[in-house]
Amino acid sequence: MRTKLLALLLLALPLSAFAQNTPVGNWTTIDDKTQKPKSVVEIYQAKDGSLAGRVTEVLQSDRGPNPVCDKCSGDRKDKPVKGMVILWGIRQQGNTWEGGQILDPKTGKVYSVKVTPVEDGKKLEVRGFMGFSLLGRTQTWVRR
Repeated sequence: MRTKLLALLLLALPLSAFAQNTPVGNWTTIDDKTQKPKSVVEIYQAKDGSLAGRVTEVLQSDRGPNPVCDKCSGDRKDKPVKGMVILWGIRQQGNTWEGGQILDPKTGKVYSVKVTPVEDGKKLEVRGFMGFSLLGRTQTWVRR
């Protein structure tokens, strides 16, 4: 009986390690200029199987405690940033998730995105870019 229990535990270890290396979960976004926490984003699996992310808290904003996306277009125009889906359509490609888009609520611009868990899933490198991944910027988000 002990042998079977030990075998089950050993089989479960790689699964738990893999679970931490996915972007799914809650992340504190860090401003790449000030290095201060900016918001909390929940990344979740969408109905189509891709991953998406929504802002669940605004921690710091130069537009007050309840900023709206005044520079956004379409359905997001003048909507609160809190609750807004800012990341969508990413799918796993090896150790990264890509192929989707990310919205910068401050500018209203939408970028292609590549998301890579690092440091055993404790941090997330989020790279927004236009055209080529080399032409963009990376933020590091911290798992909550």
